[in-house]
Parts: sequence; C-alpha cells; structure tokens
Amino acid sequence: MVNRPDNPAPPPGGQPDPAAGFAVTEWLSDSGGSSDVVISSRVRLARNLAGHPFVHKATRDEREAVLQTCRDWILSTKISDRIMWVDLHESPAIERNLLVERHLISKQHAKGKPAPTAGTPVAAAEEPRGVAISIPDERLSIMVNEEDHLRVQMIRAGLALDTCLEAASAIDDKIEAGLDYAFSPKFGYLTACPTNVGTGMRMSVMLHLPALKITGDIDKVKRAATDMNLAVRGFFGEGSDAVGDLYQISNQTTLGKPEGAVLTDLQDAIIPEVVQYERVARRNLMSKRRVALEDQVYRALGCLRHARMIGADEAMQLLSLVRLGVVLGLIDEVNAKAASLLWLLVQPAHLQRVVGRELDQEHRRIERATLIRDRLRGT
Repeated sequence: MVNRPDNPAPPPGGQPDPAAGFAVTEWLSDSGGSSDVVISSRVRLARNLAGHPFVHKATRDEREAVLQTCRDWILSTKISDRIMWVDLHESPAIERNLLVERHLISKQHAKGKPAPTAGTPVAAAEEPRGVAISIPDERLSIMVNEEDHLRVQMIRAGLALDTCLEAASAIDDKIEAGLDYAFSPKFGYLTACPTNVGTGMRMSVMLHLPALKITGDIDKVKRAATDMNLAVRGFFGEGSDAVGDLYQISNQTTLGKPEGAVLTDLQDAIIPEVVQYERVARRNLMSKRRVALEDQVYRALGCLRHARMIGADEAMQLLSLVRLGVVLGLIDEVNAKAASLLWLLVQPAHLQRVVGRELDQEHRRIERATLIRDRLRGT
C-alpha cells in the first residue's frame, strides 16, 4: 500500500520520461562532478530506536510498533518538501523490485519474510517494513525495519559525497528531534551489525570503470581498495556482481573514525585517484589500441540495435561499451544519459513496468531487445 501526502506525483519520482512510462531517477542523470566516471554518490546512516529490540531480535508486534512510530514521525515532520511512503509488506513484489532497481531500498528490505503457510494474507505474514522517499527527485530514502530500525540514505549524481553527507545529517537531526536513538557515549550509535557501530555511516560511490576492465587493471584497484579497508561491490551493492563495469566503493570502518575524516579520504583522495586511473586507461586505449576499442564499441552498438532477444546482464555489458564510446567521442548518435538510463530500463521490474504487464524470462528477453532498439533509434 502506498500513502501519498501533500499531492505527490505518481511514483517513482524524478524527471518525467514519457517514453519510459514513468519518471527518471535523478542519480542516473549523468551530471555532477567527474560524471564521465562517477555515476553517483551515496551516504547512508544506520540508526536504531532506544528502548526497542533490534529488528532481528524483535517480535512481529515490536517491529510493527517501530514501523508505526517511525512512519508517524516522518510523515508529520517536515523531513522533505514532498514525501511518498510505501508499506513494503503490503506492496506487490514487482513494485518492491522496482524500488531495488532504483537503489531506493535494498534487496534484503524488499524480500522480508514470506508467508509461512499457503493462504496466509501477505500483510499478516510478512515483516512490517516501509520506506519514505522524497519526490520527485528521489534523493532521499528512509528505510524502516531493514537490518536496523532506520536507514537514512541520500544519493546524488556524480561525485558529491560532501553534499550527500550534509543533507543526510540534516534529515537525521530532524528525525532525532522526535525519536530517541540508541546511543552509547563510549561507542557511538548502536547498530545491529558491529561494523556499523560508531558513526553508523557508510559512504559509497558508483563508478563506471570499463577501460580498467579492458586493460586488466581492475584487479589492482580492487586489491588497493581492500588494503585501505574499503569494500568493492557491484551494481546492487553487497553480494552483487559488477555487471556493466559498474563498481561501488565504500568505507567499511565506522568506529573510531570521524565522518569528516572518512569524507576527506574518499572524496578528496581515494575516489579522484581511481577516476584518474580510469581516465589514463581510456587515453591509453585511444592512443595504443584505438581500432580494437572502436571494434568493441561498434560491435556492442550493432548488437544492441539489432538483437531480437537479450538478457539483462548482457545488455548492461554492451551498454557499458556504448557509454564508453560516447564519452570518448567515438559515438555521436547516442548520448551518455540515454545509455545510462538504459542500464535502469533493462532491469526486470522496470522493463515490465514499461511494457505494462508481467513477463516470463523468455518474453523479457524479447521485450528488452525491442525496448533497446526503440530507445537507440530515437537517440
């Protein structure tokens, strides 16, 4: 069930894209700092309510009480100009998956727990959980009853961790003005996972690194990140593969390191260095292996323009090469924003939303190829 106060636009939010049938999320706009390499920046704050058991230790009634408390405060307080609330345990699976694909909730938050027996109403069987989303920009999402009682997420296009942190902290202050957080003077914010204790903050940047993948240097970046106690994950975060040459790099330490220090390390040192590595790799490909690179790029574009059936992972990988060709000036009939948007539209839930009906795997492959051909024809 979706509750929509103060007359919001139909979900999801973002800039309208009539051809897609719904609005386009802002973080895929190919804007912001270092947008040739950096797709988006995100800051997430993990918080729990004092006096309530953590989610994994709470009864269903206790989780319902937390959900109601958080929902009432978020919707009654001026958290953001326009907020859309979604009760995930009452929403169809395809709508939840749509939010996962838009990076507004996690896969874990979408799944919850299934009904224990046949015939049990979904609303009565699944875990009480919800999410508040700012519209139309979708910059803010507040997950309730995920791993922690609250997870405040702020996301922006390009390299903008400082802006994300400032905005997330402001939202956090508004929430804390009405809700008492579980906090220890010694350890900081208390969280379900020990790795989040302290600031409860995770910063992450999504990077498009196709040149480093082609040159075989991507493993060096992964090893260097691991040595610096950073996590390197795929498009959908923890446990996901780096399809489309998209990698998320985030901090793993939250205890004993101030938020400002984490921000400085990532935004001013580590991420710019990775961006520079990718740019150097792109220049080397253009100067030393240009014909081979052009061949890869145009083969990818040709396949996307003519394929009659295609899977999501294959489409993302081909779109990665096309976007690389666009950024390097090898392709001028497609723009980077169109290529990036297709990363989203080829995902199962978005594809079915565009088509307007549920599809089995075979028909998704057919409709995905049709969608890509139509979109590339219009660029």
